[in-house]
Amino acid sequence: MSKTKQKQPIEVKQEAFENINEESTISPFQKYSRNEYGLLNSVNYHFNDDGSINWRKMIKNEFLYPNKGWFDLRKKEFPNSIEGLADNQLLIMLGGIKELTKLRGYNDISYTISHIDKNYVTAVCRISWIGNYETDDRVIAFEDAANATSENTDDFCIKFLETIACNRAFVRCVRNFLNIHIVGADEIDKSKTALPSGIQETGYDSSIIPITPSNILEKIVREKHSVTSFDEFKNLLRDLWSSETYRNESAKDWFKFEDIPAKEARSLLSILSKK
Repeated sequence: MSKTKQKQPIEVKQEAFENINEESTISPFQKYSRNEYGLLNSVNYHFNDDGSINWRKMIKNEFLYPNKGWFDLRKKEFPNSIEGLADNQLLIMLGGIKELTKLRGYNDISYTISHIDKNYVTAVCRISWIGNYETDDRVIAFEDAANATSENTDDFCIKFLETIACNRAFVRCVRNFLNIHIVGADEIDKSKTALPSGIQETGYDSSIIPITPSNILEKIVREKHSVTSFDEFKNLLRDLWSSETYRNESAKDWFKFEDIPAKEARSLLSILSKK
């Protein structure tokens, strides 16, 4: 019996990419071709110390702008530029997320849309990313969820809840896969009335609060399953365990919705949105 040849890990050297975008050596047709590492031949990449790509640094400044809600909440002067601002003081445009998606490379993007009611839509975005040296050439499928409701959109966006939910899910999917911590402009709550528990109304702008899988899960179980407390939600988890629909040993350490990891919240969303 022949032995299976073990694939050797790829050694990545930054100098291999230093002259990757030399106009004199790359034709227009080669700009969208990828090298042996799965990277575009026409792009200069930024790298972390561990050799992985720093996708945060790959975002062009033209796609970033100050998060007005962050400065309004703290009664700070709104800056005229993004210079010197931290990631949590910024927002990224949808165009920037699309460009990152193209740079990283993908095989397929799909959406699953659920209508809780006419004013509440959830969307799950699933992206099949091409393999590159960071994944040992393996194709990786990653998904994330978001919602759009009459409570977290403005008067204009409420007419396009499916589109808003899909955009939000897409942005979250790309950001979380590429480890980018700047909130997408499409993710923020556009309303001025929805207040999460524990937040003082005085001086609060809901637009600085990102929509998370645990937030969506809390709303779905409250509205669709009449769950009014986390204790009641734990009872729902026990029912799922008994029916072998969902089991997770770590659930015993969850004491509030914020304790639920994003991956597990997405799994529960997929199950409970259909029940």
